[in-house]
Amino acid sequence: TKGDVGPGVTCPGWRMHPATVAQASATLEAMYPGRHWLGLGSGEALNEHVVGGYWPEVGERIARMFEAIEIIRKLFTGKDVKHAGRWYQLESTRLWTLPPTPPPIYVATAGPITAKKTGELCDGIITVGAADEKIQTVFDKFAEGARAVGKDPDTMPKILQLHLSWAPTDEEALANAMREWPNGGMKFPKQDIRNPADFQQMAKLVRPEDFAGRMVISSDLETHRKTIQRYLDMGFDKIYLHNVGRNQTEWAAAFGREVLPALKA
Repeated sequence: TKGDVGPGVTCPGWRMHPATVAQASATLEAMYPGRHWLGLGSGEALNEHVVGGYWPEVGERIARMFEAIEIIRKLFTGKDVKHAGRWYQLESTRLWTLPPTPPPIYVATAGPITAKKTGELCDGIITVGAADEKIQTVFDKFAEGARAVGKDPDTMPKILQLHLSWAPTDEEALANAMREWPNGGMKFPKQDIRNPADFQQMAKLVRPEDFAGRMVISSDLETHRKTIQRYLDMGFDKIYLHNVGRNQTEWAAAFGREVLPALKA
């Protein structure tokens, strides 16, 4: 393939030390020059709690993520690195396989405070589908942070992860969403859920009406095209589409034939 190669996203901490993430990312960029990007997030207990220890509140998790990014940046220089931070330590650590150019680092967030710091410290931002005014606030804070350190936010990628459900009928599209992606209908934070069994029980509480305004579920390809075009018009540079059903072959064919060619950048 000729597409890009990036995790959207991984957490640099708990299960994987920032140095391990840096090594993996540098190796991918060395193998696929110009195609890899490193997408980072503050993590979810469902994935990260398995190594034990304290699971902190969101403010601390975000602070840990930005300290991890500091470490990753240092390691991308190819120099010996020592680090004695609040949460992480390195002792004479170095990456021996390095690409000619370090991969860009993007942070996934829907919060304005984190968006501002992302603009300051990172190369781009990833967010999810939301109301126009909420996304515009994220964009504005991201741009504010970038300009504060002399960067041009217009040159920094703004990436959208868009969950959707398409099928030949509305009923099938809804059934796919209910079965495969009840997450999209959960109106509460999910980052602190630790047990898959608890998550499964919470998913049973989701009702079809809970998806309203949160995710497009439709058999109408034009409805999906208009939604994607709206986000493009808002200023997103890349949109990664996630059809939540298992009908991936049919979905890719339908969107490739009728939706993607009709979009205007």
